[in-house]
Amino acid sequence: MSSEAPASIHDRLSRVFAEAIARVSGLDPAAINPQVRPAGDPKFGDYQCNATMSLARQLGRNPRELATQIKAAADPLLAGAAEPLEVAGPGFLNVRLLPDFLSECLARIPPPPTAASDALDRLDLPRVARPQRVVVEYSQPNIAKQMHVGHLRSTIIGDVFARVLGLLGHDVIRQNHIGDWGTQFGMLIRWYREHPLPRFEADADVLESIEADYRAANERFASDEAFAREARAAVAELQGGDTEARRIWEQICAVSLQAIDETYRRLGVLLRPEDVRGESFYNSRLPAVIEDLRAALPARRPGEASGGWSEVRDDQGAVCVFLYQADGSPRFKGPTGEPLPVIIRKSDGGYLYATTDLAALRYRLHELEFRSGRGAERIIYVTDARQKLHFEMFFAVARDAGWIPPGARVDHVTFGSVLGPDRRPLKTRSGATIKLRDLLDEAESRAAALVAARERSGGDATMPSDEGDASRALSADERQQIASRVGVASIKYADLRNDRNADYLFDWDKMVSLQGNTAPYMMYAYARVRSIYRKAAERTDSADPYAPGGPVRITHPAERALALRLLRLGEHVEAVANDLLPHVLCGYLYDLAGDFMKFYESCPVLDAPDAATRLSRLRFCDLTARTLKLGLWLLGIEILERM
Repeated sequence: MSSEAPASIHDRLSRVFAEAIARVSGLDPAAINPQVRPAGDPKFGDYQCNATMSLARQLGRNPRELATQIKAAADPLLAGAAEPLEVAGPGFLNVRLLPDFLSECLARIPPPPTAASDALDRLDLPRVARPQRVVVEYSQPNIAKQMHVGHLRSTIIGDVFARVLGLLGHDVIRQNHIGDWGTQFGMLIRWYREHPLPRFEADADVLESIEADYRAANERFASDEAFAREARAAVAELQGGDTEARRIWEQICAVSLQAIDETYRRLGVLLRPEDVRGESFYNSRLPAVIEDLRAALPARRPGEASGGWSEVRDDQGAVCVFLYQADGSPRFKGPTGEPLPVIIRKSDGGYLYATTDLAALRYRLHELEFRSGRGAERIIYVTDARQKLHFEMFFAVARDAGWIPPGARVDHVTFGSVLGPDRRPLKTRSGATIKLRDLLDEAESRAAALVAARERSGGDATMPSDEGDASRALSADERQQIASRVGVASIKYADLRNDRNADYLFDWDKMVSLQGNTAPYMMYAYARVRSIYRKAAERTDSADPYAPGGPVRITHPAERALALRLLRLGEHVEAVANDLLPHVLCGYLYDLAGDFMKFYESCPVLDAPDAATRLSRLRFCDLTARTLKLGLWLLGIEILERM
């Protein structure tokens, strides 16, 4: 198994075992899943091939005898890369990679881009063989309202997906489906016809004033029928292009979008104004959605279709899509068992979220222009779990209508809630929703206190120290930069390190800590590795650890463990892209920091026994720092060279 192939070790092992299984079974290698997994315990090796038992059942063979035959076919293919395979238990095949093979793989990782280059340091991670056109929809705030803690998870989780898929070479378009249309704007337009308009400047306080006006208008809408009637008329005027209504709407949108963009920049996410494609964009397409669904989903009876189906019907003045199983029973049911339809137009002629979402889905799959062509091949929606039923239903309608092409993948990525100390959704002490800017302010304040405490204590014992870096006091600008980056990173990492499907407890003391699986610890780990590398480099004369043919020696178990961990980065990045679980990458980076600590404690770098060993261990330091930096970047976290 060559060390030159630009693919992860996992992928290369999978190909080897697929070929070996094909040789002994006669099956097509392309149809074989060799079930290669990292070994759960190092005593069983580095990887395992777990396909033998299922394959033996399929072929009617004894699993251990089959495993022995696969071993005989695979061992020659793994020559020079692994020790002879071990058959364990009923037929598991254990793989232990050779140190020289790991050394060769590390040695082939190119040096980082030059300082003058703005290229991302990819560490030679392979790009996918067939890039896809991918839409990632995330964040989705509302115009005329401030972003709050409820927008946090969608924003930072979706950003990880956009970064990871882009790194792997997919053609990614980010979409921010903001709420910028509908009745709420009729309320505000009507309100501002009798109240003075705020000064529409890009300022969070102005947005707060608009939000207060919206609350007042909403109360008036509920209690004053004349106001409500005029607000509905204002919606029609806005949709019809009335100049005054349009001017007020555009001003409200402008100040809201500016405040939203400032929050994104502070959070360090990739979303930009050009990624905004709000509900208003699809307004002119909604009538066609109704007519096209009527044509695509004609009424049927049980037995007329081989599977389930949908049909469009007028029901009490509304236009609805009813979804049925093959036997004619409802595919979705209400609380009392009645058929639950997707309402696509209300009895008053208004449209709902489902109509807009259907228009957006069809637009993205068939019309949206990418660099590599037209129409998405994969769409990822990132919203909280409460919208699960809504997405299931409108996805089903789109599939029944034939709008989702064969082979296209549409994912609804959900997440749990952020909980406060009372284990209820996080709010202020008064019970109000926490504004995102207030949360970030608090994070920066706590990070600043952490920096000050660390300066007073003279460092931290959880990572190797470097007196040359630690002795120089931080400047005021450095303290501010550290507080800003650490504060934001603490919030993001504390969220991402948890399985997104679960609720998690928001705990300031744990997330802003230099110990444990936290952002401060990970950022400090990077800064410390860099400081070791800098100081060691000063003592290696002019030798370059990335000189052509520069050796990477693996002579100690801690070096071997660190080498294997470094080479598994690609597997974890691919896992995030496929399974959409960011915590997998967080766990990998934390384990990497731990493996480096064991390496540093066992394998002296500054006082290595000879120049060649020192250069090899310098390479380990540099590769660890670069891997941490890339991994944290994929999580949307900016590193610090000194902390």
